[in-house]
Amino acid sequence: MNFTAVLAQIKPKLGCIADNLKTIEGEIVKALEAGADLIVFPELALSGYFLKDLVPEVALRIDSPEIFQLIELSRGISIAIGFVEETEDYHFFNSAMYLEDGKIRHLHRKVYLPTYGLFDEQRYLAHGTSFRAFDTKLGRFGMLICEDMWHLSASYILAMDGAMTLLCLSSSPARGIDGDSLGSASAWQKLVSTTAMFLNCRVLYCNRVGFEDGVNFWGGSEYISPSGESIARGALLEEDFVAARVDEGTLRRERIFSPMMRDENLFVTMQELGRIAQERGR
Repeated sequence: MNFTAVLAQIKPKLGCIADNLKTIEGEIVKALEAGADLIVFPELALSGYFLKDLVPEVALRIDSPEIFQLIELSRGISIAIGFVEETEDYHFFNSAMYLEDGKIRHLHRKVYLPTYGLFDEQRYLAHGTSFRAFDTKLGRFGMLICEDMWHLSASYILAMDGAMTLLCLSSSPARGIDGDSLGSASAWQKLVSTTAMFLNCRVLYCNRVGFEDGVNFWGGSEYISPSGESIARGALLEEDFVAARVDEGTLRRERIFSPMMRDENLFVTMQELGRIAQERGR
């Protein structure tokens, strides 16, 4: 089906749940006024990114008042949002929820936690263990959190599980220079375009902006069509409200014109991965 998505390219405050929730509510109101069906927020939108020892202080259980407030807001619009999740056994995850019609439709825990360069997530957070596509009233979706998307198998698994739209929630810092552009922006733009094109799927990528500990997040949120074309892209280095009309006909035409997913042989993939795993285990 056709739907309108908003990428809420916001500037979360580090460790300030109440302030961030107020910002998020404001963006949801704007999206409702714009007639949007879905709003996507960045990775860790409720807490900020470079949390370190603040992780236990900002972590929320899924039955917390803050989460309940967002669930109630989803009665008017579907919401994808990132937060620090605390489980009953006191594990902390970099998580993302998909909320719709007053329910949690899907919860994804970030599988690939970067610990290189600026990043140190594995020191403070637990790994997720699955990638699952899920059904929404807007179609079958898959959800990734930032580093997840840099592992080709993650997007592939979701596409083979039937996802026709991939949501990627991100907190990507600005790094490097690539000609007249930021190196990190160029790298992400190539990644999301290539992923969409080879998997015949749509990608909704939402990245944050703002400074934390002297690090600048670059934004550039965008909607990529199944052909790999950028349909709508947010500003660099500043807050933005990116609205895009997602057209079902475009997906249908691309899958007819370039039927890679139709011809993908999952059983060959499983066979060969099984062989590789067996050989490595010897």
